[in-house]
Amino acid sequence: MASKNTICLWFNGTAQDAAEFYAKTFPDSAVQAVHRAPGDYPAGKQGDILTVEFTVMGIPCLGLNGGPVFTHSEAFSFQVATDDQEETDRLWNAIVSNGGQESECGWCKDKWGLSWQITPRVLTDAIANPNPAVAKRAFDAMMTMRKIDIAKIEAAVRG
Repeated sequence: MASKNTICLWFNGTAQDAAEFYAKTFPDSAVQAVHRAPGDYPAGKQGDILTVEFTVMGIPCLGLNGGPVFTHSEAFSFQVATDDQEETDRLWNAIVSNGGQESECGWCKDKWGLSWQITPRVLTDAIANPNPAVAKRAFDAMMTMRKIDIAKIEAAVRG
């Protein structure tokens, strides 16, 4: 049975490419179905790929090939909690090396314009530390980074 709540992501003809990349890059991700347009529409013709059903780390998504009218922004991002530097590096590098771009504080953008926060659990825990001095040191360290360096966050926590 389909999920009652699905994230719909707008693409300019590249929904299947994006879904296939996410499926091979992130665990618990897959492309479930590709649906073709039953008739002509503003961004395409009958028979073109209209929607792609997929999951990203268990989250149901629908890629809509709606055309160039709307583009992604940082107002929406996937935040991925990573367990170690190896996982952080693997996911970050997969996104950036596939036509994406680096940003600040663990954020990067994929080649389709979707934003991703590749966030080690160590960082999330450090910033939420009940000791405000520890939290501030971790936060200040994060503010100097692009991809998160767990060793530097742990050093900031230790002081």
